[in-house]
Amino acid sequence: MLTEERYSLILDLLKEKELIKFEELSSKLEASDSTIRRDLSILEERGLLERFHGGAKAISSKRKELSYKEKLSKHTDEKNILAKYASELINDGDCIFIDAGTTTYEIIKYLANKNVFVVTNGLNHINALVENNIDCYMIGGNVKLTTKAIIGSHALNCLNKFKFDKSFIGTNGVDLESGFTTPDCEEASIKECAINNSKKAFILADSSKFGYVSFVKFAKLSDCSIITNKNSDLDKYKEITDVRMVNKK
Repeated sequence: MLTEERYSLILDLLKEKELIKFEELSSKLEASDSTIRRDLSILEERGLLERFHGGAKAISSKRKELSYKEKLSKHTDEKNILAKYASELINDGDCIFIDAGTTTYEIIKYLANKNVFVVTNGLNHINALVENNIDCYMIGGNVKLTTKAIIGSHALNCLNKFKFDKSFIGTNGVDLESGFTTPDCEEASIKECAINNSKKAFILADSSKFGYVSFVKFAKLSDCSIITNKNSDLDKYKEITDVRMVNKK
């Protein structure tokens, strides 16, 4: 395989997965360790990827955000595991907020037999709630086309009228210093409002979200409990907040 062909394949793999480990590159490229290391070094020098111990990850802007459709196909197993655990924290009689997002969306199917009231800003969420015969309310406002989230000042004013037993929030980044972050200012305001108006707030974050910092901070680590499938390097997070580690059963 020619050098430029290897470069192209590496970048194509990163477009699909955002992060790829050294062992997988070795298998896909059928190249020596030294060749792969050299390829990654050159691509990093060109600003096309970031190397880390054990692999490489795609370069991403702090303001870049995938569309709802693009997010649906990523980390599907992890999202379902986290959502199922989150649903088990919801009791009959609870009034809850479910944030717009593909991970929080998965909670809804587990609520079909519970007597709960759900408020959401997720355009796709409301259909799933109705189909599962769940009492619900959708806040009004502007529709963000990429993420199917309701945002804006009207949405914020509407949301601020509610008081929740629990809220379930998605995030783009979880970082020890920067807390919880997301690319969009208006979505950040919605998340922050829901957290402030909840007795208990939970952040659903698969392992890929840790150590990443997006554009806008919407909460400190200590403001929320974290539900995650990440099972290592969490000691420092546990010193700051409640961390629920969920593994596939």
